[in-house]
Amino acid sequence: MKLAILGTGFISRFYAESLVAQRRKDEVVMVYGRDEVKTKQFAADYNIPNWSTDMDQAVAHPDVETVVIGLANNVHLDAVLACAAAKKHVVCTKPLGRNAKESLQMLQAVEKAGVTGGYLEDLCYTPKFLKSLAAIQNGAIGEVIWTKSRESHPGPHSDWFWDKEKAGGGAIIDLGCHCVEISRNFIGKNIQPVEVMCWADTRMHPIDAEDNAVGLVKYANGAIGQFEVSWTFRGGMDLRDEVMGTEGTIWANNFLRTGFEMYSTGKGVGYVAEKAESSSGWLFPVGDEVHELGYNHMFTDMFDAIEKKQQPAETFYDGYIVNAIIDAAYKSAKTKQWEPVEIEDWRGSNDVSVKKELTSYDDNYYLIKEELLPSGEKKTIVKHKQTGSIEKR
Repeated sequence: MKLAILGTGFISRFYAESLVAQRRKDEVVMVYGRDEVKTKQFAADYNIPNWSTDMDQAVAHPDVETVVIGLANNVHLDAVLACAAAKKHVVCTKPLGRNAKESLQMLQAVEKAGVTGGYLEDLCYTPKFLKSLAAIQNGAIGEVIWTKSRESHPGPHSDWFWDKEKAGGGAIIDLGCHCVEISRNFIGKNIQPVEVMCWADTRMHPIDAEDNAVGLVKYANGAIGQFEVSWTFRGGMDLRDEVMGTEGTIWANNFLRTGFEMYSTGKGVGYVAEKAESSSGWLFPVGDEVHELGYNHMFTDMFDAIEKKQQPAETFYDGYIVNAIIDAAYKSAKTKQWEPVEIEDWRGSNDVSVKKELTSYDDNYYLIKEELLPSGEKKTIVKHKQTGSIEKR
């Protein structure tokens, strides 16, 4: 597949590394950037034959089949509309839009044009995520009742991220979009998110947007998706997911503790790891960031889906739902109350019943808990089905 990359910044270089650094059948044939010098250098670095400082020209290039958007949040809408007008398949970095209104416009544009809209949510393609999701879908931990996803680091690379108007917010829109979509996958995308409670504050940086936030997303089946995000975490990047089910639990640490430990005096100069604050002391770099952050799996899924004329695992519709949840989170952070998730175009289940499966101990009692004590005694706690009394057996 012949590709155009829009953008020459940090995320576009990650995408290029994934797309061209290893042998694969896809070819980047065009790159767009606003700065001519940077764009020409980007093209030279990755052996890209064409470059342009005109976005419409780059998208419309006759060799381009699919466009990869790695631009600032405030440019996503214009870029997607350009792709739809040119009838080009498009995959876009997260978040899809600055809000649900923008995302819905993009979703409607690609669907009207009859082209694929892929949502580049890389953290839903990491090896640990895919392993966790497969286990959940196979019933290994029963019904998911609670998830927690955390992303924290010292703050983003690009200056536009720190501009509330350009980015659409702060740490919630930047990091919370990852966490929300991870939880949606674990709980089930078919389950409707109904309301959000969120705390957000600016604790360290001289900016208008929030640099810390914690939120709870309630789903129609009673499940809770919790997110924790921060631009003030010191010590690198912390990516952690927890999933609690009726029959088991999953803990996944994606980045901070990697099994790879290295000590450096700091005299050598060079890139160590994503969001690393120091190049000296004990370091815990990831062996292959592109792979561990899911980019290879992500692009394979996106382009396979386009070739097979089917939907990828992460679509523009997913990006729209994520933005709708984040909109509710920002509203809740202001009102200090639970706020409804407003979705104009819900395509999942309309079942709003909360299922509670009770385990029978016998005809008269429900089982609450069984455990083996250090003494070797087996302890059983039950609840009488009629009287509600709690008893020990």
